[in-house]
Amino acid sequence: MDADVSVEVVDYHAADAPARFTRSLHETGFAVLVNHPLPQALVHQIYDEWLGFFQTDAKHAYRFTETAQDGYFGPEVSETAKGNTIRDIKEFFHVYQDGRYPNEVSDAALQYATIAKEIAQTLLGWVQDNTLAEVAARFSRPLTEMMDGSTGTLLRVLRYPPLSGDEPAGAVRAAAHEDINLLTVLPASNEPGLQVRDTAGNWHDVPCDFGSLVVNSGDMLALASGGYYPSTTHRVMNPTGDSANRSRLSLPLFLHPAGDVVLAQGRTAGAFLQERLAELRSQDTKPSTAASTN
Repeated sequence: MDADVSVEVVDYHAADAPARFTRSLHETGFAVLVNHPLPQALVHQIYDEWLGFFQTDAKHAYRFTETAQDGYFGPEVSETAKGNTIRDIKEFFHVYQDGRYPNEVSDAALQYATIAKEIAQTLLGWVQDNTLAEVAARFSRPLTEMMDGSTGTLLRVLRYPPLSGDEPAGAVRAAAHEDINLLTVLPASNEPGLQVRDTAGNWHDVPCDFGSLVVNSGDMLALASGGYYPSTTHRVMNPTGDSANRSRLSLPLFLHPAGDVVLAQGRTAGAFLQERLAELRSQDTKPSTAASTN
């Protein structure tokens, strides 16, 4: 992403939305959608319900399993971003298509996951149709068809707790990282903090008006496109002032293709995911997870 290029805000229903969205993804690795089909009231409901859930002991009954990687991940096993040694300040719950789901909340998050996946599928079609022919020729199959048979798409319900003042030196809500998957779909959080880094190393706030939808490309799309769609480094910064006393909720949907999809040079999505997870495990003794964080 060039230092003078900003993330574009695109009206989902505008005639030129597919072209503008794709251009922003190419130039910055990010785009922001407004006037999209994801109901704002549904996002509000999920934030309210899950904030209450995270504040109870019920969450511990759903502790993640090493094999399935679904369920609850507490702060003590929170992720450590690649190249870092300090855990992020967060807790989260992994919701997979066939994974566990807490009885203490409604099915609103499942409804959200379904809608978000449909939107993501539409966005993949936009990218496919607006990609330069020589770049699209790299794809082993059309982007939308990469999702056929996939069960790896992950909804992560995240809570960044209020800051206590006792956090380890250098700890942030989400350290600088890139996502592993094809696309990440993220409704604006209830609190700001998401930033992207340009090629000059400068950090920029991502527009976060409530009701907007942030989308970014991940490592898999970068690999499949030969870098045409960059996997841009991003982070979530610690708040200051009154915001430091409030939780931040976030709902990233990490879109993963079927495991047998060839991304590049014979490397399948399944093999690439395991490579990335092995990298994370090599720097930390905690369980690694199938996505990064926003």
